[in-house]
Amino acid sequence: MCEAEGRRIVAGVSGSLGSLAALHRAADEARRQHCELLAVLAWEPPGGELGHRRSAFPSPVADFRKDAADRLLSALGTAFDNAGPGVPFQGLVVRGAPGRALTETADRVDDLLVIGAGCRGSMRRALFPSVARYCVAHATCPVLAVPPSLLQRELTSVHRRISLRLPIDTRELTDGRS
Repeated sequence: MCEAEGRRIVAGVSGSLGSLAALHRAADEARRQHCELLAVLAWEPPGGELGHRRSAFPSPVADFRKDAADRLLSALGTAFDNAGPGVPFQGLVVRGAPGRALTETADRVDDLLVIGAGCRGSMRRALFPSVARYCVAHATCPVLAVPPSLLQRELTSVHRRISLRLPIDTRELTDGRS
């Protein structure tokens, strides 16, 4: 039983590196506080709810839900392998925009919502709303935003340089020892 009766640790999961880091942090918090871990993956039909409803031939929603459940299982497998997180946990697939789905799931004052903060450039920020910002602004419980790891930042930097066809000095990828 949880030290703080009724408290749950709710982790937002998408399968990204940031969400996997948040999932690990959430599992650590659940272990430390002897709480249940709730791993939540939010999904929407391609094109959003409005686009799906207006489509001439909308795809079956059950297929999208199954795909989301498969993504959640894959993310949990990637994060914890077959051993699991080491605490009681549930996986939950929720239909809706990620920020809203997470804040509505972590609806108890005693909950802790753990999300990945992610790397965000100005272009990405302009095109895609930040789930972390939404959660911090709208959650009724404490929110723990897990910053990206140094490795993730370096991988993002290398990916950007490759996509822009810029030279890469592999010595920059090491810890500085030659």
